[in-house]
Amino acid sequence: MIDKTLRILIADSQHFHRMKVERLFNGLGYYRVAPVQSLLELLTLVEYGCEPFDAVVINAELAAGSLDLLGFFLNNPHVRHALIYNEPSAPLQKAPGFAQENAQVSHAALPNAAIIEQLMALVDVRTEPECQRWSQVPALQRRA
Repeated sequence: MIDKTLRILIADSQHFHRMKVERLFNGLGYYRVAPVQSLLELLTLVEYGCEPFDAVVINAELAAGSLDLLGFFLNNPHVRHALIYNEPSAPLQKAPGFAQENAQVSHAALPNAAIIEQLMALVDVRTEPECQRWSQVPALQRRA
């Protein structure tokens, strides 16, 4: 079962690309998605947001060399997982990208459903279902 409370941020200068990626998330059942069109908007939301983003999906062209995206996202307390796509320096291999801790880099011009599913498999991980945790609480505590 998916966690519909996950916060997702999509950053791309092209409106069509943002919509296409957002629809991929919607198709998986994630609707708490915020699209932005500039690096400044992304930095503002990430740094001054009230709670961290669970996933950030960004087009590498948005930074245009002005910011080391991989360095920014690695161990950033405001971003749990990041996918940087359209990155020409990403290694060409069978997997759609490579991962370093909480950041993935892909050379794909636009993430497809498989890449988004792979990202969300890392992001939306629960140790046990909510219903099991609730059933483990004694009945007396639940009434209180």
